[in-house]
Amino acid sequence: MSVLEKTASQKAIDLENKHGAHNYHPLPVVLSKGEGVYVWDVEGKKYYDFLSAYSAVNQGHCHPKIVDAMTNQARTLSLTSRAFYNDMLGKYEKYASDYFNFDKLLPMNTGAEAVETALKICRKWAYEKKGIDVNEAEIIVCENNFHGRTTTIISFSNDPVARKHFGPFTKGFIKIEYDNIEALKEVLENNKNVAGFLVEPIQGEAGVYVPSENYLKEAKALCEKHNVLFIADEVQTGIARTGRLLATCGNCSCENKDCNGTPDVKPDVLILGKALSGGAYPVSAVLANNEIMSVIEPGTHGSTFGGNPIAAAVAMAALDVVSEEHLAENAYRLGNIFREELNRYIATTDTVTLVRGKGLLNAIVINDSEESDTAWNICLRLRDNGLLAKPTHGNIIRFAPPLVMTEAELRDCISIIIKTLKEFE
Repeated sequence: MSVLEKTASQKAIDLENKHGAHNYHPLPVVLSKGEGVYVWDVEGKKYYDFLSAYSAVNQGHCHPKIVDAMTNQARTLSLTSRAFYNDMLGKYEKYASDYFNFDKLLPMNTGAEAVETALKICRKWAYEKKGIDVNEAEIIVCENNFHGRTTTIISFSNDPVARKHFGPFTKGFIKIEYDNIEALKEVLENNKNVAGFLVEPIQGEAGVYVPSENYLKEAKALCEKHNVLFIADEVQTGIARTGRLLATCGNCSCENKDCNGTPDVKPDVLILGKALSGGAYPVSAVLANNEIMSVIEPGTHGSTFGGNPIAAAVAMAALDVVSEEHLAENAYRLGNIFREELNRYIATTDTVTLVRGKGLLNAIVINDSEESDTAWNICLRLRDNGLLAKPTHGNIIRFAPPLVMTEAELRDCISIIIKTLKEFE
């Protein structure tokens, strides 16, 4: 790489550092193009994308069907606000409600907005339907959760970086250990003011922690017993990422209903985002049946951009791609290959202690402390070797490629990963 070419990347990095808030710590690579499973930097070097914008780009970069839907709609009508009807929103609401087997959809833009929406729905339902005294409702959440970074959401986070100097915090949340059914049972049996249980089917940001096989099923049964809403945050795990349409998968679009061993659990409230648009546009949604969604009335919640015509067109196209290209099945099959090959390598080394995940949402744990920079340095070397990934929680590297990846491409990536890891033995 020439000095001039190096300057192109450094100039972009310096510009962002000078004029942008420093709320992220990106891997030092400057991307300018994406197609399918690949991205290119400003110097033209090609990489495998093994993060998929945190699972937003499940359908691959710049999928032509999604891009066409976006550009065609943008030329016709982009935004009306909800002051008026538009001819796309109803089509999208029916399409997505049928697709995920719910009565109604409330459209928003980002994952954090959708989580906030679900919390508001849950609380209003608690007061108007369950009969909890006003302002007394509590929602159970799990330790090490990641549901976004709004003030309310970080109020029930235990990430010190996300919380420090952002208080005072919002009350009304009870934190319990993830994947601990007894902890959930104890709270439900001893607190009559519980309105909902908010949970990630797999804790992605925490390091791709997969719960015990029956955890979600037992949690849903407890919620039903105590008239508590089971709220599934599938912003990252949804839309075929884990080898099924949803990780909870109460309504599975793939042919193999038992493809990842997780019991079918239909949430009372489903939160979606990221790949709902294939990464082309900010689109999120909350879905629920009529008896829950009916608490939302004019003026109680809204968004200028939520449900805009472009978002509606993009989301329908993105969901079409998931079905037409059998992305859930592909994620399931390739995920098994990925973990099998990584486990074969792990048996021969002390560099990595384990690989875990479902479908194409996986992580490896590096044999070092969370405070070490080993995982970061491995990701830098992966970049040099043509594959982009990012550490989470210090010694964990998350691997989540676009679901349009072929087996040949996956095996090439596995070779790059193992080759890179061997450089750190």
